[in-house]
Amino acid sequence: MTRPLDLAVIGNCAVSSLVSPTGRHLWFCYPRFDAEPVLNALLGGEDPERGFFDVTLRGQAASRQAYLPNSAVLETVLTDDAGASLRILDLAPRFRRYGRIYRPPSLLRRIEPIAGRPRIRIRLRPTFEYGQRIPVVSNGSNHIRYVGIDQVLRLTTDAPLSHILYETEFGLDRPVNLVIGPDETLPESAEQHARTCLSETIAYWADWVRGLNVPFDWQEAVIRAAITLKLCSFEDTGAIVAALTTSVPEAPGSARNWDYRFCWLRDAFFTVSALNRLNATLTMEGFVRFVLDSVLQDLEGPVPPLFAIAPGLGTEERIAEALPGFLGNGPVRVGNAAVSQRQNDGYGSIILTASQMFFDTRLPRRGGADLYRQLAVIGRDAARSAFEPDAGLWEYRERESVHTYSTAMCWAAVDRLAGIARRVGLSEDAKGWEVQAAGIRERLLREAVVPEEGWVASALGGRSVDASSLLLPEIGLLRANDPLFLRTLDITERRLVRDGFVKRYDEADDFGLPETAFIVCSFWYIDALARVGRREEARAVFETALSWRNHVGLLAEDVDPRTGLLWGNFPQTYSQVGLILSAMRLSRSWEEGLWRG
Repeated sequence: MTRPLDLAVIGNCAVSSLVSPTGRHLWFCYPRFDAEPVLNALLGGEDPERGFFDVTLRGQAASRQAYLPNSAVLETVLTDDAGASLRILDLAPRFRRYGRIYRPPSLLRRIEPIAGRPRIRIRLRPTFEYGQRIPVVSNGSNHIRYVGIDQVLRLTTDAPLSHILYETEFGLDRPVNLVIGPDETLPESAEQHARTCLSETIAYWADWVRGLNVPFDWQEAVIRAAITLKLCSFEDTGAIVAALTTSVPEAPGSARNWDYRFCWLRDAFFTVSALNRLNATLTMEGFVRFVLDSVLQDLEGPVPPLFAIAPGLGTEERIAEALPGFLGNGPVRVGNAAVSQRQNDGYGSIILTASQMFFDTRLPRRGGADLYRQLAVIGRDAARSAFEPDAGLWEYRERESVHTYSTAMCWAAVDRLAGIARRVGLSEDAKGWEVQAAGIRERLLREAVVPEEGWVASALGGRSVDASSLLLPEIGLLRANDPLFLRTLDITERRLVRDGFVKRYDEADDFGLPETAFIVCSFWYIDALARVGRREEARAVFETALSWRNHVGLLAEDVDPRTGLLWGNFPQTYSQVGLILSAMRLSRSWEEGLWRG
């Protein structure tokens, strides 16, 4: 049975597209992740007439889909009721050329006959301006142009143009190639371009995966999650998006529809942490450059929690009225009002992300005194903001509190700066940071702990339970065997956990009580179980969480405990991060699994 978010993603760290199990492109933002979706059927309601690119097979009887091993190249095989079949290869080209990475804002599709002479129809129906405008279509000898007011999309192909223009069937008796992207002439034939891009892109990803430090157990799941995280990085600036979509709701009819095509400091920190542990440190180096360029320039007032991935497009929130929404679940939001919120955990996210730059001797450009001084500005703001009310990591829209996790991350920023200062030879600075960190920690633990019950609440002076408290050992605020943490874990289990599904919190927010479980919280719970020595329980919950992945191994933001359906923006970096970190924590070592196996 196909589920709504049974989608695969292809991409090249410049653009991406989501593809259905039968090979329909449903979501392609052009020419970058946060631009308008020229293919937008994902948010076009139940049966959209436009906003997609597909191949239909007469008499289609079966389909199967998988990634080529260790790559971001997708294979979809369609078979008709007479046994004729074809395969579709989808990719966004990415490989090294002329001493640099070639990653054009384009998609490539190759359609190959496997058996018989399948009869197919190719349909490309883009729209512009978030579904408001149907483009004017014109064609040349080997291409079709889709023209808007200030946007042109070009399809270059060696398939019969007339059959594409009029969406008529034809017999597939040879491979055909289609390239969608800028209004530029290909310097070679479509066949040669496709062959080169396909072979070189497969080789690129195989080489990238070969450099990963993967755990012994669950290697395929970890590799797929790692590739997916890489695809969520916008390499041009170093930004990392929280997800590649907007407005896929957290639950049906909930109106919890948000635009995640921006760089959240928090999400980027978790993404970098996971990739660093896999030995993929270039993403960290790029993100630190993004922070220096986008976050630290003209810094006045609180650091915003999110940033546009590059100049040119804003973050202001509005409604795209022409799109009815995912399965009709509107509204479709463009931009995110959370940009104006105070979320104090961002200070810790910046410092923790950059810390490895000072300690990893493999890096060609390591952190020194100059980078430390730039980060010290963030540290001073963290110390001042540690006990200021904020919207918290769950981005409450109508209220603020002094949230425990936000204060803990401010402490982490100051605490890590002490180590960084000592690393660069500034011992007096280090002592000053240590004194401030000790003061923040002492007050936090005094005011966040529920009196007479001895567990950590979601906010200072409160009594609500928050799954983010499970991260306190991860950032070093508490030891996993501290009775305070053990009591916090116990009450979290009693109030938030059901059969491995973990809710974010147990109080109503601006939209009522959450209906779905937030997937990364399950991984936080798994890690907490492992930390306190309950490894067998942790492995059992982890196996349950793996079963939530879709047919190609990807996770969204949320899962419905009643139906097992995925909901929320997709693919969600948080969720892939959680999978990687939990797998690495629970896996047998290579020595245990292989050499002593």
